[in-house]
Amino acid sequence: MKLGLIGYGNIAGSLLGVLAGQGFKAERLDVLARPGAEARAHDKLAPEGRAISDTFAVHASVEELIASGPDLVVEVATHVAVKESLIPCLRAGIDGVLVSVGALADAGTEAALTAAAKEGGALLRIVPGAVGGIDMLAAARLSGGLEVTYTSRKPPLAWTGTPAEAKLDLATLDKAEVFYEGSARQAATDYPKNANVAATIALAGAGFEDTRVRMIADPEAPGNVHEYTVRSNALDFTIRLEGKPSPDNPKTSLSTVYSVARDILNAAGPVAI
Repeated sequence: MKLGLIGYGNIAGSLLGVLAGQGFKAERLDVLARPGAEARAHDKLAPEGRAISDTFAVHASVEELIASGPDLVVEVATHVAVKESLIPCLRAGIDGVLVSVGALADAGTEAALTAAAKEGGALLRIVPGAVGGIDMLAAARLSGGLEVTYTSRKPPLAWTGTPAEAKLDLATLDKAEVFYEGSARQAATDYPKNANVAATIALAGAGFEDTRVRMIADPEAPGNVHEYTVRSNALDFTIRLEGKPSPDNPKTSLSTVYSVARDILNAAGPVAI
């Protein structure tokens, strides 16, 4: 497999380390970085990158990435990168993996991704990331009568840099506080770095408008806790996952990295599970 990555941040570095640990080998690895950041990206990812491929290169434009001929491109960057880089790759016929799922809260972005994949004959895969049970949620949706409520509970400082700072004193919080209740669309729009799970649950289930979301800052939270309840004509269930935060970025659940690695390993075959 020729593997492409859009982004060179903490998820990218951790992902390459996991793949190397699993003995994954790529025919070549190509990484897209921001213009002017090629050297930084190369230095950061080179040890893990060379562990999985003898051919490792960093590019400053999506055109260069496409020209390198990847079989699969994995977006591990930002909502902006989804629009500027992933869409052209899909249009060029390259299968893609989307990690910044919250970008799909913007209906225009969702439509553009779908159109690009159709135009290029490519497949866009949305990884579950930090959440589980997405297969049964999607199956329950087919039965009708679907009601979904998702609760995100994280330590106070994991909400630093979000609108929660205007509602709570995160540094001194001594009890759990709910600071957001609303739709998955608004959650993913207002908290783009924290609401990928809300977006994933919405896409698999009741949709962005009808999926209800609660966000809680809790000093007693053991990590990034994701819990959602499903009611449907086929089955009812509740799932709770206690994700361990990434040591480099507490806003990201470490399980997200392993979810993306699983998707790449499945794509590489010979058996997918």
